[in-house]
Formats: sequence, C-alpha cells, structure tokens
Amino acid sequence: MGCAVHGPYAYAQNASPEVVQPAANERAIEGNAEGAVSQESPSEAPAPAARPALRSLEDLIPDSAVENAEGWATQGAGPAATVLDNPDPANDPVTDIAGAPDRVAEELETLTIAVPEPLTPDPEAEALAEIDAPDLIDLPELARFDISDELELGFPADAEGFPERAAFLARFEALSTVETLGGGEASIAQLAARARADQDLLQRTLRNYGYYDGQVIRQLSGVRPGEDTASARPRARFDILPGPRYSFGEINLGALSSAVDYLDLRNAFAIQPGDPLYADRIVEQQIALDTALGESGYPFAEIEEPELLIDHARREGDLTLPVEPGGKYVFGEVTSSQPEFLSGKHLSRIARFDPGDIYRRSQEFDLRRAVTATGLVSTVTVTPREISPPRGDEPGVVALDVGIEQAKLRTISGAIGFGSEDGLKVEAGWEHRNLFPPEGALTLRGILGTRERLASLSLKRSNFRARDQVLTLDAYASDIETEAVDARTIGLRGTFERLSNLLFQKPFSWALGGELLYSDERNQGIDGVESPRQDFVIGGLFGRATIDASDDLLDPTSGYRLTGFLAPEVSQSRGATSFYFRSEADATYYQSIGSTVLASRAKFATIQGAGVDAIAPSRRLYAGGGGSVRGYGFQAIGPRNPDTGEATGGRSLVEFSLEARIETGLFDGAVEVVPFVDAGSVSVNNTPDFGLIRVGAGVGVRYKTGFGPIRVDVGVPLNPNEFDSPVVVYVSLGQAF
Repeated sequence: MGCAVHGPYAYAQNASPEVVQPAANERAIEGNAEGAVSQESPSEAPAPAARPALRSLEDLIPDSAVENAEGWATQGAGPAATVLDNPDPANDPVTDIAGAPDRVAEELETLTIAVPEPLTPDPEAEALAEIDAPDLIDLPELARFDISDELELGFPADAEGFPERAAFLARFEALSTVETLGGGEASIAQLAARARADQDLLQRTLRNYGYYDGQVIRQLSGVRPGEDTASARPRARFDILPGPRYSFGEINLGALSSAVDYLDLRNAFAIQPGDPLYADRIVEQQIALDTALGESGYPFAEIEEPELLIDHARREGDLTLPVEPGGKYVFGEVTSSQPEFLSGKHLSRIARFDPGDIYRRSQEFDLRRAVTATGLVSTVTVTPREISPPRGDEPGVVALDVGIEQAKLRTISGAIGFGSEDGLKVEAGWEHRNLFPPEGALTLRGILGTRERLASLSLKRSNFRARDQVLTLDAYASDIETEAVDARTIGLRGTFERLSNLLFQKPFSWALGGELLYSDERNQGIDGVESPRQDFVIGGLFGRATIDASDDLLDPTSGYRLTGFLAPEVSQSRGATSFYFRSEADATYYQSIGSTVLASRAKFATIQGAGVDAIAPSRRLYAGGGGSVRGYGFQAIGPRNPDTGEATGGRSLVEFSLEARIETGLFDGAVEVVPFVDAGSVSVNNTPDFGLIRVGAGVGVRYKTGFGPIRVDVGVPLNPNEFDSPVVVYVSLGQAF
C-alpha cells in the first residue's frame, strides 16, 4: 500500500477490494436513466426522482487525507464508506450495466477536476544532481588545464589527437560564461547554469574545428544543499573527447569556372577536398575569394552564403559556395554628379588608375577616400557602371559614377594658447575651401601675441595636375621675437610640392619653391642691451626631398627617413650683396625590440659662401628646443656675443638624438615612457665644431591618440652655461622626430 501526493490532493493506491454499496434511496449516477434494467413491475415502480449531483474530489477526499496522506490511504474503504449519494441499487453504477456508458459519459461532461499548480523548479536540486557525478564511460588518460579557480578542462593526453588544443583553449577562455562571470560568491546552482552554457559552447567549438562526433562531459563540485560550508569553492570541470576530425569533401563554387581567370581565382580559395574541416577557414577563404575577384577585374561578382552538408558516414563535409563572377572589366571614364563643383576630369586626376587598367576594387575605395579627403563633400558614393560587356576573353569597360553632396565650404577658426617658446598668443582664421574650383582655397590668418604678430593671405590649389600635388602662394607680414631673433618681415613665398599623407605614405616626396622678402631685424638682446637693427632684402629658391622607408607617418616603429634641403639665396644689406647656399641633411632610424622602439636622429647643416655678418640673423643656424636638443631653450645653443651675451647663430650645425619609446600597458598601451639623450653644436665656421657640443637628457611621456601622440618631455642640460635653465619642459603634438 502506498500514497502519492500531488498538489492539494492525495490519491489512495491498493485500497481494500471490498465493494462499496450505495446508501438506501440514493441514485448512483446523475444523468439519463433511460434504458436501465428494472426488477419491479411497472405498476409498482416508484416515480423517478431527481438525482443529486456527483460529489467533487474535494468532497471525496477529506482534509485529513491531505495532512496525512499515508495514514488515510492505509484505512482502505470500509463498509460505511460511500462514494456516491445514491441509495437506489437500480441506479447503482455497479449493477445498472445497460445504461452505464451513457450515464458515465453524461456525468463526465459535468465533472470538474482542479488542475494542480506546477511546481517551481528547484535550482539547488538540479545542481545537486550534477555534483560529483561519476563518469559513465571509460575515459582515456587526460591532461588537465586550470582555466581559473572555478573552471577546469581535460583533454586527451596525446596532443596529436587534438592538434588544435591551444587555439581551442584560447577561444573557449575568451567566450566562457564561467570565466567571464567568474565564481566569486556564486552559488552552486548559478555555477551549474553557467556550466551548462559552457558545455554548449564547447560542443559548438568542437564542431568549428571539425570534430562533429566529439563529446563533452560536465561535472561539478562544491556546496551541497543543506551544507553551510564546503572544503573548496564551487568548481566546474569539462572532459573533452574530440573524436575523429572531419575533412572537406566535395567543393562546389558555382559558376566560378566560367571566369577567364578561373585557375588563379580557384587557387585564391585555398580549400581543397581532404583538408581539415575548419569552419573558420570557410569564412576566411570566402573573403579571400571575394578580394581576389575584386582585384582581378570583376566589379559585379556575387557570392552567396556558404552551405555545409555533413556526412557522418564518410566523416566529411561537402561545401557549396555559390559564386557568380559576372565578367571581367577594365576602367573607363570617371564621371561626377556635380561637374561644375568637382569635374570628372579632376576626379580622374585624383584616381590612382588610368583608363584601360584592369578594374580593382581597392582603387575604387581609394577614389572614394580621396574625394572625402578634399574636405569639400559631406557624402560620396562610387558606383561601377557597364559601358561595354566582355566579349570572349576580351574584358568589358566599366565607368565609375561619383555621386557627391557639397559640404559647408567656409570655416572660421580661432585658438588661444601659451608656449614657453611662443609666449601667449591668440589666432583667428577664415577659409573658403573651393573659392576657385576645383579645390582652390583662400585662407586669411591673423596672430596677435606677446612674441608673434602675423597677418597672411594664402591661395592653395590642392591636387594640382596630379594626386597629392599642392601649389601654394603666401603673402604675409610678421613681427616675430624668438630667443635669438627680432625680425619684422614682409614676404612673398610660392611652393609646389608633392605631399605624403595618411592615405598614401609615399616613399618619395618633394617640394620646390622660391621666396622674396624684406626684413628689418636684429639678434635679440639680453638684459635690455639690444643690437642695432639692420635691413635685408632676400631672394632665393629652395628644394627639399624625402625618402621615407618607415612603417608609419606619425609614429614609426621601424625603417628610416632621409631628408635633404638646398636653398641658394641672394641677400642685400647696407649696399652689399651676398650669395650663399643653405643646405641640410637629416636622417632618422627606427628599430623595434619587443614592444620598445629605439629611435635615433642625426642632422647636419651648413651655410656656404658668405660670412655670418652678411647673413640675416633669421637665416642663420641655431640649436636647442623640443625638436632639437632637449634640456636647452629654443635657439639657446650656439655662438654668443661676448659683450652682450646674445645668441648670434652660426653657419654650421650638428645634432644627435637617441630615445627609447617604452610601452607601459596603461590605457590599453596608449601611454609610453621615453628616456632620451640629445647633443648638438653650432659654429660660426661653415664646418661643425665638435668641441662645443652641448648635451641634454631627460624623460618624456607619450599618449597616443588617433591624430598622433601627445608629447610631454622634461629635459635638463648636462653641461649648461650661465644662460641655460636647470630644467626645461616641452609640450607638443607628435614625436620629437
């Protein structure tokens, strides 16, 4: 005899087999009694009476049964017990056989049984079932890997059976729910839920590496329900049984075979039948094939989503990647949606391809970026358009339609700041970036400060005759006071240059130009003692060339740069005319050692053909400052007037610098610490004098941003003179060199 309790009700099982008779004058089942067999004569039969309703389960099962189900079930059904309030044997469901089915069906239609509320799942009970569960299969020898205090993985000790184990572990550790959320104060139930999620992750990761028959066995250990403490923190363990690795079976690449470059394109999709079935490789090689199509002349190629059919009998996966190459093309013309603003002819100059070149998607993207970089448009689209279709092995022609929307072309700018070398200054400017289409800009600029006053007008034509070539004409009037020079100048300067920029860091860049200026200047006096002013009229040409083999324009970590500068000039002052050449060579070298970059620089400069007094103070050579020899003030290194102490400049210069850019790991590696040592010398002779070398040393900090590193350097002079400060601080944008 037993009892089971469900909800608010108790049901008796295996009760006494004694038949329970209904009480007298009561009918057994409410409902239609027609067809019942009667043992009385019709004249003696009493009139049928209404039958009472069938009792509910609440009436049949007393409250005591709910409170003590086991005891109530053992009582059985005694003679006095009644099930139905029906005293009439004629209507007893036991004896009234003929009409029983109809009556039972009728009564069942009105019978209502309360549905018990579902039980709330108990996570502690579920977790308990997982704790210290025994292994149900024979496991091979396993190697254990502790991921954290809450997580442990086991792999077959034979690494050859799972060569992807290291990559598998790294991927799982990055995505694991247990590892991400950690254990901490988590209960065993919480850990169990996270472990179930990790088990699914492990199973998916196994399939990603081609192990479709792999098994993951999960076990937990920790606090059991009812226990106050445990000998160890809750811990999840997974035993990984990868099983056999599947391979690629058939490879179907759709219509790729119709391409004229099929063999090259097929080799670009480097998956062959029999290769290990790695799901990541499908995505990687789909991207590689798409890139190869775009770079081989197929602007209209389409690749649909891949499908992988796993055959467990063969332990292979058949891959279908529908490809439609769409024909091969060459570049045609470039058209503009606003030809009066930026003509198609000008856009063709910006493009890095010529008509007839094989179409390359990267060139299309580059044109879009170049148009954006003009600063003249707010949005730009580039759309290939077929001009003529391919015929046999002869490629078709495709035009690029450039759609643009104009940006705001006028800009008003302003700035206020203070620098140890520049003093306090306020700057304002106005610019129209396309006053003379295409890309003809007019800029007005003014500076008012304690050491510099400037008014300038600049005309600039960007992308002049070719990409990244700039023609500039500047007219200006300035009054500048530096540490060594006080000059009032009116000048006109023109430059034609080919620039290196972030879109295209060029291995070779250059500039050519000329200038004509009138300057009233003198060397800066010290302690109120000033030299007499002198007028100069200077005209000259200049050229600069740079070979750049570094790996980054703003923050190089390897490679080198070489820059040469040459400027023949003529100067007239006090009725005397002088001819001389200003020349300069600058070399930098960068070498990475782990995460540290060693950077070095050497610079040599000379002025040949005239004495110091015939050369305007603003054209002489000086050293010292944040971009020269740190630890000394700007233009503080060099010859000085023996009577007044003022810096007079010289005709030759030499500088050396060495620094180590050391990553700290702070702010995701954005902060560097940079110890440095610099040295330099300036001589009145036209060859360097190494006997007057000044040396400075210090340490700096770099904070890397998207527009270059912010630099703060603190330097001290190691062999100062009486005019040098004990400590000098430099703040600027960009590396020192």
